[in-house]
Amino acid sequence: MAETTWHEELRAKGYRVTPQRQLVLEAVKELEHATPEEICTKVRETARGVNISTVYRTLELLEELGMVTHTHLSHGAPTYHLASEANHVHLVCRSCGSVGEVPLSAADGLVKGLEESAGFAADARHLTVFGQCRECR
Repeated sequence: MAETTWHEELRAKGYRVTPQRQLVLEAVKELEHATPEEICTKVRETARGVNISTVYRTLELLEELGMVTHTHLSHGAPTYHLASEANHVHLVCRSCGSVGEVPLSAADGLVKGLEESAGFAADARHLTVFGQCRECR
């Protein structure tokens, strides 16, 4: 997502482009999969006065606007990434903690099965599968 796209999208939805919003979006893009605390640390490299509550509020707004999305890669804080890059399923190894990705199409069978058996329309973009990676097996 280009910088001008962020500006245009925020303005089109009636929001100002503040330095904090810009820095949070840049941090999410650069870090790819990051917790709010990691995003805050990155933002503070440029703007020391930004506090964690500002980062949480900004992430919440950006998620409501469809610009970022989150998933849970552990029992801790959610992990954020750009919504435009949320076209994958996360794979988390319980042994070594590595995080991998596979295309959304890898979950097609599950999504189809849930629709057929339960009438449930699953959104696999928030799917995290825990198990063991190839190296740990």
